[in-house]
Amino acid sequence: MSPGVNIAALVFDLGNVIVGIDFDRVFRAWGDHAGVPAHEIKAAFSFDAAYCAHERGELSIIEYCRSLRATLGLSISDRQLIDGWSKIFTGAVPGVAALLSRVDRSVPRYIFSNSNQTHYCQWIHEYATLLKDFRRVFVSSELGCRKPESVAFNRVLSAIEVSPERVMFFDDTKENADAALRLGMVSVQVRSLRDIETGLAKAGLIPRADQLSTTRSR
Repeated sequence: MSPGVNIAALVFDLGNVIVGIDFDRVFRAWGDHAGVPAHEIKAAFSFDAAYCAHERGELSIIEYCRSLRATLGLSISDRQLIDGWSKIFTGAVPGVAALLSRVDRSVPRYIFSNSNQTHYCQWIHEYATLLKDFRRVFVSSELGCRKPESVAFNRVLSAIEVSPERVMFFDDTKENADAALRLGMVSVQVRSLRDIETGLAKAGLIPRADQLSTTRSR
């Protein structure tokens, strides 16, 4: 990060940044319903055109279930597919709530997630307490576009009315982090909670770890 950059907004991905996700839980649930080994379902699953269209809001959950049955070769009901789909969330990323509580509250924070409507309706209520300090939530199924498409980022930037170079963006997917960087945002790829902490510290939004250590030793 360049010296003197004044961050005016924080934009966080949801999955594996704020809330944990685990597709293996989904595959196990579908496997239990279908009597098929989860590893076979995992091998057949992909983030295909139907998956992306569902995340853009172009396919309903029922239409996506139809696509899943064909792709995965499963003979299970919409209800069973949706039941498995809902198992994806594992809870708040350990330590993230405590970390966010240390962030300068004068800087607004936002969620920007590739999320279908079924999952969005689930996590926005299930994690309401965790998300209460976020000023606004942006989801691909309402935007009509998804990361890493530049149009998706630009719609979020337009809505929050902050220039790209003053936005710090956190995402666990390299492709998304790189897309944000190309648009001029301060971008952090999140592989662990430490990546978020380091990015916030570099921006001067929380004390650096070495500063905390020095303070505690006094």
